[in-house]
Amino acid sequence: MTIAILTRYGSFNENSSQFDLTTIGVRTMTNDNIRHEATAAIARDPSEPLTFEQVTLQSPRADEVLIKIVASGICHTDLVCLYQELPVPLPMVLGHEGAGIVVEAGSAVKDLSPGDHVVLSFNSCGECPSCEHELPSYCYDFMENNFSGCRGDGTGTMEQNGEAVNANFFGQSSFATMAIANVRNTVKVRKDLPLEMLAPLGCGVQTGAGTVLNSLSVTVANSMAIFGGGAVGLSALMAAKLVGADPIVVVEPLADRRALALELGADHVIDPFAVENVVEEIKKLVGGVDFSLEMTGIPAVASQCVAALKPLGTCALVGAAPADAEVSINIMEMLATGRKIVGIVEGDAEPRTFIPQLIEYYDEGRFPFDRLIDFFPFEALNEAVEAQGNGQSIKPVVRMG
Repeated sequence: MTIAILTRYGSFNENSSQFDLTTIGVRTMTNDNIRHEATAAIARDPSEPLTFEQVTLQSPRADEVLIKIVASGICHTDLVCLYQELPVPLPMVLGHEGAGIVVEAGSAVKDLSPGDHVVLSFNSCGECPSCEHELPSYCYDFMENNFSGCRGDGTGTMEQNGEAVNANFFGQSSFATMAIANVRNTVKVRKDLPLEMLAPLGCGVQTGAGTVLNSLSVTVANSMAIFGGGAVGLSALMAAKLVGADPIVVVEPLADRRALALELGADHVIDPFAVENVVEEIKKLVGGVDFSLEMTGIPAVASQCVAALKPLGTCALVGAAPADAEVSINIMEMLATGRKIVGIVEGDAEPRTFIPQLIEYYDEGRFPFDRLIDFFPFEALNEAVEAQGNGQSIKPVVRMG
């Protein structure tokens, strides 16, 4: 027996290329489950635009929630996976900075109810030693839970014409009008702030800020060089100013980003293509740094990060890099200087506590992350992806309505 139930979830009109939140959609109930129709932007080929297609989602399992996506940020990691520099199974629904409204909560979900506003972040198992120590970004099953295209147990969350669609990207796949997320990567937020502004907190902003506030012991008068003035790098800059780091250098080739970095509190900015040697320029300006943050995923830049450190300094590798990216390190130089290199994922954040903390900093006027955001309509997602890729936009966010 099959019953069609009308629900106001919204739909994307391919004929008019408009997304209409007032359009009545249809969900289909089978004997043991409810299917929810949605529109998803599917990545089918790295050389082709994302295509808007109708898909079907399940009802949430006991520890899951069904979310009506209001907005989604676009992150560098989306592009790395889209272009298969970090291979994921295609076709896939990408997107991992979703924000939306709870439509349905599973039977075991205690703290979320329909109508709650939420920000979605990365997924984790909740049971391994890393998760138990509140470091879910180092979950033992991180790759399976975030990049496999399915749940950790191998089952899917999205279908098309009865066939599974690779989704559940970072436990969400937010380039769609609806998503299934786990309670562990769903963060309840206040309703007095626009969800479209909060979406980037789930990954890029969290990663940059968390690198400074959670991962590294940055204190007043620590010097810092940030290589890359995108959303992650500028979020790290705002966090560094918040804790009083000084001086701060931002290395960034785009003039508008250098200008914004100065407005957000950088003491110096460097155009890497306008100087003969970036490392020597940093040393000339500030004498080397206590902390260097690599936000680009480019091996040559990572080498510069290490070379810019003072003795006992720490280089944080943060930017998503191609799977085969490597850096050559002189072992004796590392031994002689006591320098350290650390890899950091998602700013060592526990999203359910850290994202509300970042919102509090924003309320206090100390973390103006909204200055990084440009908004695009959902139907312009491909243009937003291009704007992210060519540097035209620091943090593009697509609004579903």
